[in-house]
Amino acid sequence: MSKSKIVIIGASHPGHEAAIELVDRYKDLDVQVFEASDFVSFMSCGMKLFLEGKTTGQDNVRNFAPDDFKERGIKLQNNSEAIAVNPENKTVTIKNTVDQTTTDVSYDKLILTPGVNPQNIDVPGNDLDHIYLMRGYSWASKINEALNDPSIKKVSVVGAGNGISAVEAALNHGKEVTLIDINEAPLSNYLPEEFTNVFTKELTDKKVNLLMDTKVTGFKGDSTVEAIVTDKGEVATDLVIITVGIKANTDWLKDTVKLNKAGYILTDEYFRTNLPDVYAVGDAIWTYSIPANKNIPIPSATASRHEAQYLVNHLFEEKPARPFYGLAGAQLLEFGDVHAVVTGLNSRTAKFAGIEATTSVYVDHLRPDFIPDEDNPLGYVALTFNKLNHQILGGAVMSTYDLTGQGNVLSLAISHRLTLEDLAEQDFFFSPSFDRQWSLLNLAAQHALGWAKF
Repeated sequence: MSKSKIVIIGASHPGHEAAIELVDRYKDLDVQVFEASDFVSFMSCGMKLFLEGKTTGQDNVRNFAPDDFKERGIKLQNNSEAIAVNPENKTVTIKNTVDQTTTDVSYDKLILTPGVNPQNIDVPGNDLDHIYLMRGYSWASKINEALNDPSIKKVSVVGAGNGISAVEAALNHGKEVTLIDINEAPLSNYLPEEFTNVFTKELTDKKVNLLMDTKVTGFKGDSTVEAIVTDKGEVATDLVIITVGIKANTDWLKDTVKLNKAGYILTDEYFRTNLPDVYAVGDAIWTYSIPANKNIPIPSATASRHEAQYLVNHLFEEKPARPFYGLAGAQLLEFGDVHAVVTGLNSRTAKFAGIEATTSVYVDHLRPDFIPDEDNPLGYVALTFNKLNHQILGGAVMSTYDLTGQGNVLSLAISHRLTLEDLAEQDFFFSPSFDRQWSLLNLAAQHALGWAKF
């Protein structure tokens, strides 16, 4: 009996997870993974730490080494770009990016994890040297070389979302840094004003030149960028790092696999595409959001691994026992001494999902009032909830103290569709060394409900 042939396109988080889960769960499988890039498999989420010199080396900032697959009997080919799916004969066309030759590879099951590409800004001069994008191994190499170049003194970051990590890396190299964004405050797509005010102060205290509510209209220079042109004037610069978003790597699929208007792969509740035995997971799809009750973009390593695990567990079921359970969607946002975790929906994304939601913000010291302020930092909690039934749809926590674990509590609450009342009454531990008699999350929910503080 011949082995079932499983072909996986993409070796990042979902491809890695799927391959390992397949050989761990099933026997008699021929698992092949094709990766377009030369290096396997760089973790862009670790780029900031690499740029700050806080890793064991660039080549170690990866999900796995190729030998890890080899030991498990998984076949891996890098420099192998998928360029077409041929459903009529169940093959995928692979191009060798070194010699440009092509090969048709047959499959019984095909798992697409093509991922996303960083977006540049479509303005004049965007192809000048020293304009870099912050994603992937090659860009990490270029940015690292530039940050360690003493002749580069002025660094400009375009995009004040995840771009704040590029700002911090540049500051750690002693650069003069300007942060530009079209929004009115850093991280305003993720956080309410009470939170962004804290990040704004942290950035300005560290001498970052903030140009908010500013649109980039072009770049100037001979061969290398020398200035950014904006609707509010020009900014002299030696290096530009662009972090303005991502785009699904799906142009090669548009004639065969159905995509949504934004170019992301359309899947059903079991991650099946419109083609028989062809599935898709990872950043190139919109996945099921529990609070939104619909598919929305949740690009993250964690989300893609949950998706891949579910898919493998049900891959050979004619009718899967249950649909994918869905995700809350959480991420960390930090700069300097300020750390925030956001999860689920906020007011902006709730509106995108068509939900009438309200956001309540609560700010208080973490410990009882008898603790001096210097040992009693402020904690910020935002709760976004459905106005009609008080279901918690999203939240954020922030402090100079490590409250990241509280963000996971909110994710759990969202995933289990808890209400404000559930969180207000939930039993948590108490010690004045760490918390109040009512925890910060209790108090935030009680505040959202209009209960008196006591």
